[in-house]
Amino acid sequence: MGDESPECSQTHDVYLALGSNLGDRRAHLQEALRRLRAVVDIQQVSTVYETEPVGYLDQPCFFNIVCHGYTNLTPQELLRRAKTIEHQLGRQETIRNGPRPVDIDILFYDTLVYTEENLVIPHPRMHERAFVLVPLAEIAPAMQDPRSGKSVQELLQGVARDGVTGTSVLL
Repeated sequence: MGDESPECSQTHDVYLALGSNLGDRRAHLQEALRRLRAVVDIQQVSTVYETEPVGYLDQPCFFNIVCHGYTNLTPQELLRRAKTIEHQLGRQETIRNGPRPVDIDILFYDTLVYTEENLVIPHPRMHERAFVLVPLAEIAPAMQDPRSGKSVQELLQGVARDGVTGTSVLL
């Protein structure tokens, strides 16, 4: 069961990972950020990284970014908004880790450790994924994972960076 949800009247520090590998990947990330800005005061956005798919390999490469911002939403409200944006931009639930126009994951929400059936914060597989850790380390290398106590930079040292390439794509 999760910790008590933070009150929505407070401002919360959040890190979100966004990915796209269908259609105009750049445009999908831009539009997802635009829609997120309605509920997240985005402060930083990483470089766009082109990454090879993980898990289900028979699909196009992804563009991945991480953004940092502040929100008044609770974790569940932020998840609902992220899922709404994904579906508005054409995401359909098909193959796990399969192709999608846009994917939005909550990486960190303050220093909250939160576990519910539909949401785990910090993201439970973040520490295994170079496509998340590389852009996250770019904007928050000293950020500490409240579960492990390790910094993002330390987590990144534990994963292979193969298949993660910085791009000159501008958002």
